[in-house]
This record gives sequence, structure tokens and C-alpha cells, in this order.
Amino acid sequence: MVYITLGALGAFITYAIIMFLYQRKILKTLTEEEFRAGYRKAQLIDVREQNEFENGHILGARNIPLSQLKMRLKEIRQDKPVYLYCQNGMRTGRAAQMLKRKGYQDLNQLKGGFKTWSGKIKTKNS
Repeated sequence: MVYITLGALGAFITYAIIMFLYQRKILKTLTEEEFRAGYRKAQLIDVREQNEFENGHILGARNIPLSQLKMRLKEIRQDKPVYLYCQNGMRTGRAAQMLKRKGYQDLNQLKGGFKTWSGKIKTKNS
């Protein structure tokens, strides 16, 4: 029983490392300064859920939650850079994998996610 548990744990850790390295290969992580420099010429997409988006998002961002991304791919152009962000950077990796499989190339994410953003934000009430 111990060997099965250790084997499963080892497989999970191996998978997690492979996914981490793959995400780093397909997704460029930008500092806030680098992100600011390019996001106006790109497609800025917030992959958080709608309620998170309404509570505050980067000015100019479109909300395409990760849970809806597969159904809404037609809203994202392949010929323009894609700038992604979520709350802390976890969901952007999964979104980038999905986009990469569909042929998107220029994928970027905000280092640390929205929680680290110090620029202008918009809320549903503002």
C-alpha cells in the first residue's frame, strides 16, 4: 500500500513538473512594467470568473472566464498577441495550454496576477 501511494505521489509530482515547464515554454511571464508596455496593442483577457471581474479588473480587459474559454475561442484573434491574467497566475497557465493547442502563438501573462497589479482598475460600479 505504501508503494502504491508513493508511486502515485511520484507520478503526480512528475506530471506537475512537466506541466510547469511546458507552461513556461508556451507562455511568456511579464513584469507589470512589461505588461503595461504591450497590453494596449494586444488582446487583454481576464480569465477569472465574472463575479471576480466585476469586483475589479484592469481597465480595457475583456472577461472570458477559463470555464468558458473553449466555447468562446472565436472571440480571440490568432494574429494578435494575447495578454492573459487571473487572480494569482494559476488559471492563465491552463488557459494558455488550451489556446496553444488551438494554434495561438503569442501568449503572455502578468507575473503574480491581478492581485499584484498597481495600475488603473475598473469595477462594475465605476
